[in-house]
Amino acid sequence: MKLVVMKFGGSSVANAEKVKHVAGRVIEKKKGGYGVVVVVSAPGDMTDDLIEMAKGVTQDPPPREMDMLLATGEQASIALLGMALHAKGQDAISLTGPQAGIFADHDHTRARIVQIEPKKINFELKKGRVVVVAGFQGINPNQDITTLGRGGSDLTAIALAAALKADLCEIYTDVEGVYTTDPRVVPDARKLDEISYDEMLELAGAGAQVMQGRSVEVAKKFNVVFEVRSTFSQRPGTRVHKEVSKMEEVIVSGIALDRKQAKVSLVEIPDKPGVAAKMFSALAKAAINVDMIIQSQALDQSNDISFTVGESDLKKTLAALEPVRESLGAKDLLHDASIAKVAIVGVGMRSHPGVAARMFQALADNKINIQMISTSEIKIACVISRDQVDNAVKVLHKEFKLDKIKK
Repeated sequence: MKLVVMKFGGSSVANAEKVKHVAGRVIEKKKGGYGVVVVVSAPGDMTDDLIEMAKGVTQDPPPREMDMLLATGEQASIALLGMALHAKGQDAISLTGPQAGIFADHDHTRARIVQIEPKKINFELKKGRVVVVAGFQGINPNQDITTLGRGGSDLTAIALAAALKADLCEIYTDVEGVYTTDPRVVPDARKLDEISYDEMLELAGAGAQVMQGRSVEVAKKFNVVFEVRSTFSQRPGTRVHKEVSKMEEVIVSGIALDRKQAKVSLVEIPDKPGVAAKMFSALAKAAINVDMIIQSQALDQSNDISFTVGESDLKKTLAALEPVRESLGAKDLLHDASIAKVAIVGVGMRSHPGVAARMFQALADNKINIQMISTSEIKIACVISRDQVDNAVKVLHKEFKLDKIKK
């Protein structure tokens, strides 16, 4: 029998009616001849509500106890979906992450999966049951429940598909697939029929919200082909898989934006070895992820270093760097929380010269100033003023004719 892993996000199981709708989708797949494993997120905004509840008790909750609390959201979903399936006549069983054999490392609130032993899942599948697994959670070497961080349910689904050698992995959400850009910004954005792992990774890293990057990395590593599709539509979604030659015919596949960015600059720091290491070691110790980095040309034996972080990490970043500023004798520690990032992504950039020039000229023609630039083989990202980001996306979408893309 073929096996499918179906993952449903929080918006898909936000209330009783939606849970019953998901149960119907699952039974349809089961009747199609598949063994079915379902991974679900916490209902609606429950995870955010639980975080707020914790903050009402203490501003510094122990990570272990946060995991105990946050894991209950997914456990509510699996129990409710299990009930809905039984009510519709389909035998099913719900399993927590630990019961499903998902083993993680010690790192509470952002653990990594280290191993999956799906013995119980396979045992229940042989009985003809639908197995409903809590996403976002596992068990660590101390036998404590732990959570996998942002996007953890997607990661659970991809990892289970790899471990079970599933024939199909479907990621259900409230959109019909991966679009050339955010349809709320550009109404004529088009849904892509397919996209490569690398393009999906770059879009996720540049701010696209459809999939979390870690789950795509695991899919690429284990060659798990998955499809992003809508819970509320029968139309095909977007298949994500390894690159094939025809993908290079399209220069740019998508445009991502991220409004939640901040820029930080250390001004007039000594131009000598070890300075950058000292700065970024301090940030690493504070568990702060850095995105773009620019160092100015040395002048009078000093220079400036600027970089971007997520806006939510700005306060923590400034606190981590203030002692570094003092020890280096830097003139100032500056920050700007009014920026955004816009990026174009496409494997076709490898074989089509002049893409950067077209991007920069299109922005210049529309009086959009570029503050920082970073590139990879298939991505060009720019930091611009936040109040210009929507216009930048529209301009670039038109420049690269993404409303006419056939992919």
